[in-house]
Amino acid sequence: MTEYIIIVALIAVAAIAVTQLFGTTVRTQMGAIASEVGGNNAQADVTAAATAGSTAATTAKTKRSLSTYGNQAQAGEAGTQ
Repeated sequence: MTEYIIIVALIAVAAIAVTQLFGTTVRTQMGAIASEVGGNNAQADVTAAATAGSTAATTAKTKRSLSTYGNQAQAGEAGTQ
């Protein structure tokens, strides 16, 4: 039972990390889908989602260490600007 709890905890931590990196992209894409379903043109939202995805991918490739630990929150929010 303990092993399963550890596995679930690791999956939860991984899900939180992915949400931090790609959360803006997913929210923007969902907004674009909702706008399109409503009959509006959502090209600006689609472009914003692509930009946020590129920023998140670049941030994900950045090497992390203890010296850059304090910058984690700003790096994860880079796609929100």
